[in-house]
Amino acid sequence: MRPDASKKIAKATPKSGPNVVVIGAIIAVVVVLAVVVAIVIGSNSKSGSSTGASGNPTPVGVVGGTGGGILANPAAGKSNAPTLDVFVDFQCPICGEFEKTFGPTLSSMAKAGEMKYVVHTLSFLDDNLGNDSSKRSANAVACAADAGKFLEYHAAVFAAQPAKEGAGYTDAQLTEFAKTAGITGPALTTWQKCTSSGQHAQYVTEVATAAGKAGVTGTPTVWLNGKDITKTLTTPDALVAKIKAAKS
Repeated sequence: MRPDASKKIAKATPKSGPNVVVIGAIIAVVVVLAVVVAIVIGSNSKSGSSTGASGNPTPVGVVGGTGGGILANPAAGKSNAPTLDVFVDFQCPICGEFEKTFGPTLSSMAKAGEMKYVVHTLSFLDDNLGNDSSKRSANAVACAADAGKFLEYHAAVFAAQPAKEGAGYTDAQLTEFAKTAGITGPALTTWQKCTSSGQHAQYVTEVATAAGKAGVTGTPTVWLNGKDITKTLTTPDALVAKIKAAKS
């Protein structure tokens, strides 16, 4: 069971100014069940909508084969840019703090093509918390990727993360996140069909199994060009420096 890190977070977060969180000091490890599905995580694969090994559609932007993460900036990524893999669970409070501290910087760099930003949405907290909000929100953000609004939806979900862990997300909230992300008109109708049918539910399961096999044991977990740098993260500026150094 993950210990309560709220007091440490509060102490590490200034009352005003930038929200600097020493991730290495507060990340609490939670076990992800490992299962027997191989993974090759990377961003050299082609991204786009396709049919997965299970016969179900694969979200737009998936890289690295079955169970791979979603490349958040498929159109912008430069060929020589480093790859940042981030593993999160939308119900994980520490992931919420990570997004608050580093999210704007990562999104900005991704949109500028300065890195290949690959997000792996995990769902193990459903079992811990007795709900299905991690799976439903992971499916919803995959549907948003199909609409070209992955980063926007990803940010909206974390911005509205419940103060009480385990409260979860309602279907109405997931729909509001789509609107906040800018999914409207026919695209919203398509998104609603995708979410209500659980179109990417199998993909969500595949991400969990692949992450387990890859040795990911906690969230958030951050890899830079395949190297785990989670415990070295301190500030957005420090992370930017690491990414630029990897690029050079």
